[in-house]
Amino acid sequence: MADSFDTFEQTTLSEKSRRNWWPLIIGLGMIGGGAFWLHSLGEEGSQKPPAKKPVVVTVAVAQQRTIPVQLRSIGNVEATSSVALKAQVDGQLMQVHFTQGQFVRKGQLLFTLDNRSLIATLNQAQSLVAKDNALVRQSQAMLSRDQAQLRTAQVQVKRYQSLLSQGAVSQEQFDTIRTTAETSAATIEVDRANVINTQAVVEADQAAVRNAQVQLGYTEIFAPIDGRTGSLSIYAGNLVRASDTSPLVIINRVSPIYVTFTVPEQQLTAIRRVKNLPVSASASGDKGHSVRGSLSFIDNAVDATTGTIKLKASFANPDNYLVPGQFVDVTTTLAELPNAVLVPLPAVQVGQQGQFVFVVKPDSSVEMKPITTTRTYQGMAVIEGGKLSAGETVVTDGQLQLVPGAKVTTKGAKP
Repeated sequence: MADSFDTFEQTTLSEKSRRNWWPLIIGLGMIGGGAFWLHSLGEEGSQKPPAKKPVVVTVAVAQQRTIPVQLRSIGNVEATSSVALKAQVDGQLMQVHFTQGQFVRKGQLLFTLDNRSLIATLNQAQSLVAKDNALVRQSQAMLSRDQAQLRTAQVQVKRYQSLLSQGAVSQEQFDTIRTTAETSAATIEVDRANVINTQAVVEADQAAVRNAQVQLGYTEIFAPIDGRTGSLSIYAGNLVRASDTSPLVIINRVSPIYVTFTVPEQQLTAIRRVKNLPVSASASGDKGHSVRGSLSFIDNAVDATTGTIKLKASFANPDNYLVPGQFVDVTTTLAELPNAVLVPLPAVQVGQQGQFVFVVKPDSSVEMKPITTTRTYQGMAVIEGGKLSAGETVVTDGQLQLVPGAKVTTKGAKP
């Protein structure tokens, strides 16, 4: 029993000793792990961060040159004159003497109408003139005859008056001769009235002849101006009337030609300073070609609703580049700006402080420079304020990835 008790007591003491060692072992393990972790952090913190790669950008060099100060607007082309030809008499259209779209000269024959009825009317009027001219001559002859009779009667009155004073004739005979003379005088007045009346009839007949000639002239329609014809609304064989509302054809004078456009009223003073202000126009979508003209008209009032004023420029248009009704891009040159600094439009950025550009320095870092620009010329921004100088290199693409001091490399450059 005593041996058993001793054995049990030794076993119990051994287990207690082992249980007392476990906290110590765990604590040492935690201390070692913490030391290792701190050592690892120290090694990581001692390493330098990797260098950032340069930002790939597109650049351009700021240019310096003399540029024109220009106003740009949209204009509408107008013919200097436009004529709608209509028939002035009724009749059948016999012949068309031109083709649609043809350029015609003033006085050129364009249309012929049936003139047979008007020729008959003219002949009839001319016949009446001949007839009434004969009546005029007849009345003039009667007037001459009655004037001769009056002269004879007046001679007899003088003779009988002498005989009456001598008692050779009676008073009755003298009164008869005097009455005959007075009747002849009255007849002459009637004859004169007849002459005037027949002459008036002749004048009326002659007016009818002239009217018939005018009406006959309307059967041939000539071009009243030089210009280009439009489309025909009626063809040979059709009946045309003077009361028709639609014209036979419209002729537009296109050389010279007008371009009407508007500019802000604030520019009116600058426009008036320039004599024979140059204006250029180009068709929409045809930037490579333009025609030059000069200002020919300034309206007499500003449009209060838009704050603009209407102008017209005249163009020679020898090649018929401009067409009536066409919309064109109009450029008005007011002056020239010497030594202007230009950069591509994409180089100009807008921030909280206003407009700026990124300038690439010799060490390939970028610097933000504030600028001011309100004008453009041929896709370039005109620098009007700021410290940007000609010859400096500006960033035109890739600005979103840049901050002042960032390193850059241009597209296509070797690392």
